[in-house]
Amino acid sequence: MSADRINLTNQFLIAMPGMADDTFAGSVVYLCEHTEQGALGLVINKPIDIKLRNLFERIELTLDAPELAEQPVYFGGPVQTERGFVLHEPVGGEGGSPYNSTLSIPGGLEMTTSKDVLEAMSHGGGPRRVLVTLGYSGWAAGQLEEEIGRNGWLTVDAARDIIFDTPIEQRYGRALALLGIDPRMLSQEAGHA
Repeated sequence: MSADRINLTNQFLIAMPGMADDTFAGSVVYLCEHTEQGALGLVINKPIDIKLRNLFERIELTLDAPELAEQPVYFGGPVQTERGFVLHEPVGGEGGSPYNSTLSIPGGLEMTTSKDVLEAMSHGGGPRRVLVTLGYSGWAAGQLEEEIGRNGWLTVDAARDIIFDTPIEQRYGRALALLGIDPRMLSQEAGHA
């Protein structure tokens, strides 16, 4: 790994107002992994027309926790949109996550793709603070760095309260505020010096 390579794991990608890709316009993406091979993230501010209880019903589970049942499922990105991704606070002890397919995000959260996390939630266990997406956002090696270089994204250290506690419609503005930026001050045009 080269010394000057940036690692944006556990950071927010905030789409600039002039984002040409409609899929990501107005998005805040939590980056779960960023390596030399590429990057993987989940959009945290684009709910879809499915509640968690509906998703659980589709996979023949019940979700009795009312505070979770009415949470929306999110559009995580355009890759594997039929697959669920659960972003959650760490639940494992020193031995790591109790779930089969979990990515522990350095300095941050965990992202689980196996059904066992949903089964634990349906039985009243599992993580209490979750964000569930269908699909994820992916970038090939060097692609994200190129998009950032073209002023497509701003980056900032992620804040859990924005993911789990901030109303959806305020997440973009709150993420920008972490950088001290008022969204009304951003131009629609990419700058060229």
